[in-house]
Amino acid sequence: MNLLFILPHVPWPLDRGVYQRTFHTLRELSRRHTVDLIAIDENGGSARHLPVFQEFCREVEFIPFVHPPWEKLFPHRLFQPLPASVNHWRCPELTTILERRLSKNSYDLVHIMDLVLAPYVLEHRNKVPFVMDRSRVDLQFQLMEHRALNFTWREKLLRGEGYLKLWLFEKKVAHLAAMEVVCGPDDETFLRRYINADMPVTVMVNGVDLEYFRPDAVPGTRDEPPTIVFCGAMDYNPNIDALNWYFAEIHARVVAAVPEVRVLIVGKDPAPEVKARASLPGVTVTGSVPDVRPWYLKAWVQMVPLRIGGGTRLKIVESLAMGTPVVSTTIGAQGLNLVHNQDALLADTTEDFAAQLIRSLTDPALRENVREAGMATARERFGWPAIVRGLEKRYEELIERLRASKTV
Repeated sequence: MNLLFILPHVPWPLDRGVYQRTFHTLRELSRRHTVDLIAIDENGGSARHLPVFQEFCREVEFIPFVHPPWEKLFPHRLFQPLPASVNHWRCPELTTILERRLSKNSYDLVHIMDLVLAPYVLEHRNKVPFVMDRSRVDLQFQLMEHRALNFTWREKLLRGEGYLKLWLFEKKVAHLAAMEVVCGPDDETFLRRYINADMPVTVMVNGVDLEYFRPDAVPGTRDEPPTIVFCGAMDYNPNIDALNWYFAEIHARVVAAVPEVRVLIVGKDPAPEVKARASLPGVTVTGSVPDVRPWYLKAWVQMVPLRIGGGTRLKIVESLAMGTPVVSTTIGAQGLNLVHNQDALLADTTEDFAAQLIRSLTDPALRENVREAGMATARERFGWPAIVRGLEKRYEELIERLRASKTV
């Protein structure tokens, strides 16, 4: 296959879940197919990473990009047919580069990451089919945010204006895309129920680099005091909300049962309210770390108290592969088909989440059983080569079907 990937980010370094998804998809497909890459370089500065991708992609271009200011509701935004979250990614240079690439090369498929890039390929859909890869379903995610977060009346007004536009744009893209790729069955269910029941959708769960995320790949041992870790991008609303819920309603219950417990908050760009948690006894906020694996090894358990979902959490599959048991909400473990009390401990209420954390910290036999089962599940189901091979097969079937339809 001859493939063109268009990304709204440069997926390096691999410090965000979506970066890992796109990087490993690119690298695995390039082992057997020709892959070209165009990536938007937010705020510039990623040119030094070009050699990483030139090792396995035929042609690579990064486009330095600064987001335009958010438009005011009236008059510009109100009369703009595109959702504001999509229009915020307008990049004329990408239009020029894409037209040049399509005139120069014959591609079997154009693979784009996320809805924000759809406007650039819609006008070329008759030249080459495109596939939409979704790190999350935007409308589903925004509706979850709306329910979980306390927005001001002004924020609610601005968001409400965008929901209808986003729904209409989602329906347009679903009608024109050759296929959409989502992270889990819950995303597929949402698309079929609210966007287009007949749209072609395939599920490609997020995976883990099993050679890199191994407990014996880095030095380190479990810390002596009972330790909980929470990993992720700490400027991301769902992670901020998860920590707010944990510290407001759960942490005191855990401390009452396990007074010596420590909490490690590990991830880049912590928001001010996340940084403030470091003032609490036994709580550490690390900020960006060069390697997350030693922090998994320090912890007795990883908590994932997410209330806003969509996609699948790579922090969970990384934790499983590293042998660190997971306590998660069902939304946090969405799309992974983990078995409660076997692969992980699952809980959704304040009382139950606290109880599962306490169980994991005070019951060594339970912790060891969940650790072993989680590692086995990671090895069996979440290696990137097998996951991407499934996507590759769907692409081959899609291309064959499209070619056959042209000959009829």
